[in-house]
Amino acid sequence: MNNFTSHTQLELAQAIWRTLAYVDLFDYPLTAVEIHRYLEGVPASLDAVTHALAQDPLLAGQLLYQDGFYSLPGRAAVFAMRQQRQRQAQRLWSAARRYGALIARLPFVRLVAVTGSLAMSNVAAEADIDYFIVTENGRLWLARALVIGVVRLAARRGVALCPNYFVAESALALPEHSLYTARELAQMVPLSGYPVYQQLRAQNSWVACFLPNADGPPQATPTAGRSALWGQKLAELPLRTPLGSRLERWEQARKIARLTQTQKRSGESCFTAVICKGHSQAHQQRTLSAYQTHLTMLSNQERNP
Repeated sequence: MNNFTSHTQLELAQAIWRTLAYVDLFDYPLTAVEIHRYLEGVPASLDAVTHALAQDPLLAGQLLYQDGFYSLPGRAAVFAMRQQRQRQAQRLWSAARRYGALIARLPFVRLVAVTGSLAMSNVAAEADIDYFIVTENGRLWLARALVIGVVRLAARRGVALCPNYFVAESALALPEHSLYTARELAQMVPLSGYPVYQQLRAQNSWVACFLPNADGPPQATPTAGRSALWGQKLAELPLRTPLGSRLERWEQARKIARLTQTQKRSGESCFTAVICKGHSQAHQQRTLSAYQTHLTMLSNQERNP
């Protein structure tokens, strides 16, 4: 993109274009508010983004607009796709909240958040529900074992839960500093443990380098009540013993060995005392690679219409 009247306009227009190019990988058009929230690399007000979308002639010529949504040219099909997937997501959200509340009551669970496609209500048929879970220090693997029990219970009822990222409270500063991880953090919807969510965002302040406008969660959700907290504390008492510590070490050792073996080909999985990240499909690497290819292809199309 070029020939803008000022450097600021150029930066903003390019950021809008890149933001739409990223979500285009997921067939997902955005509203002006969403473009502002996920604007890549450029801090800007919502008014500035709205003004650029509505009145910049060169930018407007490179975007499609329909029913409040923006997409890249030649992608008109994604407007109907978003509406369809949003309807599918509404059915999943009730299950996500119900099972998320159950997981939040398990011993040593301190945060439950929805991530992945459901966090953006952009789910295809047969989608699962991705959870990011924070646990108390020293009990991550016991907490995970209990969560897997909920996963199996849900599976019997035809609901696919995928708690694929566990971290202990001492490991909230995530090691992966990329646009993909920044998007996952900015998109996640906390269902319980909001103070821990705030700590998570604070310890990953680097997200602002990629998404400077994406403060706080994308939507407000209720947190677990006091009754659940007291019940949780009672359930934790027998596991705060030397026997509980031995069980934690045993579960940690056997699961790390098994998961490391089954996911040894994935460079994105990680299994330690404080992290259980089961990303066997290398989705981050594939997404970022596809994004760079997509940007190159779109730039070439722009230069050679």
